[in-house]
Amino acid sequence: MKNQLSIAEKSLLTPEEAAEYFNIGVNKIRSMTNDPNCPYVLWSGSRRLIKRKPFEEYLYKTYSI
Repeated sequence: MKNQLSIAEKSLLTPEEAAEYFNIGVNKIRSMTNDPNCPYVLWSGSRRLIKRKPFEEYLYKTYSI
């Protein structure tokens, strides 16, 4: 049996996991991460992985009062 980490323990998230974790739609996550030079995305070929900590910091800085 394979050990599975919870989403909160992962450092890289798929767009679907990021949408669930941050309560943002998958389409919004994809549109926010379309830029190839996006600082909180790791591209593995055509696979998009979101760096959880930098993305959290970006959301906090951008959308907090």
